[in-house]
Amino acid sequence: MSDLRPAARGAMRAPGFLSGSWLAVRLAWRQLRSERARLASAIAGVMFACVLVFMQLGFRAALFESATTLIGAMRADLFLMSPMTLASFRPETIPRVRVSQALGVEAVQAAVPVYLAQASFRNPESGRRRMIQLIGFDAEAGVLDLPGLAAMREALKQPDTIAFDARSRPEFGPVLRMFQEQGPFAVQIGNREMRVVGTVEMGTSFGADGNAVLSEVNFRRAVRERPQALVDLAAIRLKPGADLLAAQAALRAIMPPDVAVLTQEELRRHELRYWEEATPIGFIFSFGSLMGLIVGMVIVYQILFSDIAGHLKEYATLKAMGYSNAHLSRVVLGAAGILALLGFVPGTIASAMLYGVIADATFLPLAMATERAVTVFLMIFAMCGVAGLLAVRKLRDADPADMF
Repeated sequence: MSDLRPAARGAMRAPGFLSGSWLAVRLAWRQLRSERARLASAIAGVMFACVLVFMQLGFRAALFESATTLIGAMRADLFLMSPMTLASFRPETIPRVRVSQALGVEAVQAAVPVYLAQASFRNPESGRRRMIQLIGFDAEAGVLDLPGLAAMREALKQPDTIAFDARSRPEFGPVLRMFQEQGPFAVQIGNREMRVVGTVEMGTSFGADGNAVLSEVNFRRAVRERPQALVDLAAIRLKPGADLLAAQAALRAIMPPDVAVLTQEELRRHELRYWEEATPIGFIFSFGSLMGLIVGMVIVYQILFSDIAGHLKEYATLKAMGYSNAHLSRVVLGAAGILALLGFVPGTIASAMLYGVIADATFLPLAMATERAVTVFLMIFAMCGVAGLLAVRKLRDADPADMF
């Protein structure tokens, strides 16, 4: 008999952490599955929170991406900009002579002025006016790289010609269809008649509903109130092999305080900082994501709490059988993890479909990204985990002495 006692004690040994956790998850799934209506409600709540977070983060990403599309399309190493400029759609001008001064730095190969302004565009079909962003530059300089632009450089040199952004909002009229059907045709920008000689692809943003690209000379013709001695931005291209930071330091040394010298990444961060800090839009999207997580956490907490309350006798029985509070807590947390997974999958599918619908309606760059999906999964999993930890406190009521 004494030889059998060690073996008996080994047979009664508690399961390890992994096997114990697996048993807890299986028990949690059986418990959730027993109440189909409650399970469906919990999945719907997690799915709602998932979709809400996906949409808020998607809108925020579309805001930032659309705001920096023009900057990303620039083929330049450094930029001259007024320190007073808050965002590209509302620029402050700098003296054009600063562009010539930049050529005094040995590492600079070219300095190209860029003009930005908003003007009224008359819908060629309905006659209604809408503000469009004009982007003027030297067509030969090659500092702007947009799909379809390279083939129109010669056409843009002609007097009173523009390239229309095919991804502009439809309120500007059927410009793309009219160009495909009849070729170049006349439109009115401001008080001047100009011809659409081609299309590019850029896209709308929260600051501009549409865009038109034109040469430096045609920009001055369209925006006659702009003094010729002022520009909005200067794109600096360095000689091959030139040191970027050294050239930036040299430009800052010769430039007066009315000009800021920025790299492309610094200019991009400057633009993003405006939308994230100087406007309420970035805060609204972040706050919307937080509210979605709170709503989902409350729903999951209520489901888990009521589930524990409805099975207090069963939990008390498990305690009487020797199961610890830690093991039973793993059951509740396992249920929370299952709900997170079951709600995340349909929520992601629904969000991807909504992205496509909203992108077609708003012309914003809204699409599902792997990084965002991983982020939302972690957020949803953490949300359900917190709800599970809050619901675990109800296990204290499962006292075998009170139940039996």
